[in-house]
Amino acid sequence: MLIDLHTHSSASDGTQPSADVVRSAALAGLDVVALTDHDTYAGWPAAVDAALEVGVGLVRGVEISCQHRGISVHLLGYLVDPDHPELRAELAHAKDSRETRVARMVHAMAADGIPVTLEQVRGLAGDGATLGRPHIADALVDSGVIRTRDEAFEDLLRNGSRYYASHYAPDPVRAVELVRAAGGVPVMAHPFANGRGWTVGDEVIESMARAGLGGLEADHRDHTPREKAHAVDLAAQLGLFTTGSSDYHGTGKQNVLGENTTDPLVLAEIEDQARSDIEAVRP
Repeated sequence: MLIDLHTHSSASDGTQPSADVVRSAALAGLDVVALTDHDTYAGWPAAVDAALEVGVGLVRGVEISCQHRGISVHLLGYLVDPDHPELRAELAHAKDSRETRVARMVHAMAADGIPVTLEQVRGLAGDGATLGRPHIADALVDSGVIRTRDEAFEDLLRNGSRYYASHYAPDPVRAVELVRAAGGVPVMAHPFANGRGWTVGDEVIESMARAGLGGLEADHRDHTPREKAHAVDLAAQLGLFTTGSSDYHGTGKQNVLGENTTDPLVLAEIEDQARSDIEAVRP
């Protein structure tokens, strides 16, 4: 059984509608795929319909953008109750902050003569999408400033560039608590991907584990062999499970559906730990 527990649609920063992500998962030979858009559940309904249509299992999830002392942390929440008021409010706060952050970055670029506008960014992102730096990258590609999203993140959009702006994000321990309160299962995404930027120390992950963290995403293309081994070892020490995922974004990144997968026994553990009324879709 091939299981990929981390994908994104155009509801956040992927390039395909959620239904097409699920259809692509079927074409890639996956048995189960998780939709985990940034800070939004907007892609869930269409993904469910597509899963039933093409016969692929679907795990509904969300990727929560967190921050600890200025360091970005991403938390995957599987099978959460989308109507849980505190978690929903936290996601809305984060989404609103992303919007204002994008506006600040775009205005700073435009002031320096870079041909990009907020209207252009919103138009390329589509209605209802959670705006982020990848959408600014798409606008820069559209304007001919750069050729690819990756090129934008090497310079104009990288952490620490003159155009970088921060945004609100909850502390990861608080996010773990909220996912559990919403009946979901929290898993830390790519915990040691140092090539992306600074990562938190083991002591932060230990605090997250005490708060209810379920697992670590160990198999991820942004982990070196040493980083993957560290994730596996730390998970064993803390009594956590490990997952493997593609972090698929359509054409927005080179990641390929199913390039890393999760053991079926781990998926069973996630389903067993979940306490909400949201269940995995089994066609």
